[in-house]
Amino acid sequence: MCEQSSIAIVVPVLDDMPRLRELVSRIRDWPEQPHEIIIVSATQDPELLAYCEINGCRYLISVRCRGTQLDNGARCAEASVLWFLHADAAPYPSSLHDITLALAEGAESGYFRFMFAGPSSWRKKFIEWSVKLRTRLGGTPYGDQGLFMRRQVYLECGGFPHTPLFEEVALVRKLRARKRFWCLKSPIGVSPRRWEHDGWTRRSLTNRYLAIRYMFGTTAKQLSLSYDQTNKIPRGAQIRDPKQ
Repeated sequence: MCEQSSIAIVVPVLDDMPRLRELVSRIRDWPEQPHEIIIVSATQDPELLAYCEINGCRYLISVRCRGTQLDNGARCAEASVLWFLHADAAPYPSSLHDITLALAEGAESGYFRFMFAGPSSWRKKFIEWSVKLRTRLGGTPYGDQGLFMRRQVYLECGGFPHTPLFEEVALVRKLRARKRFWCLKSPIGVSPRRWEHDGWTRRSLTNRYLAIRYMFGTTAKQLSLSYDQTNKIPRGAQIRDPKQ
């Protein structure tokens, strides 16, 4: 049986203070609290360090690579269950209970239902439906769906590879192979800001294009360079998730 207090939340960040503040404030308003919130920063950030100290979060420094940040946070966690969130995630107050219940009923790991935050629209509904179909047919649920798992299972599966893109894919395949990887009915709010900024069609097609290239053997490092150039991201910046 997993208690809600034995869950560690791991959040990788790079220049995400406004969104991180919203996330931590949201979590701290919940009646039940996680055992720990671990913020893994890609840079030394005195402001973030001070914020973590005030809000009871652990502060770690890592290199600018999401896979590395996630893995470092997971391996430093004291709790028996890991829950990985993006800084712009909008989880619901019942999320800790939902994870606890799933683990008590036999899950080893899992993810939440993809649902855009904010007002609904036909574009949002269509992408939500397509993500649900893809993951139900064996596709990879990505980091914005709030992956969770027992820490021992995470370690047995080798954890997140230290790659800048598609860091979830290999780990999720191993979790699925154990036959106790669950999709929860409850949703997690996903920020639509990148779709709104890039255009709904362009963002979706770019994400699928990169996923297909990765599936056919292009390395995550090669894809990250391509993604930098296409989106004009400054050299050395952390790669976001171009995958839904």
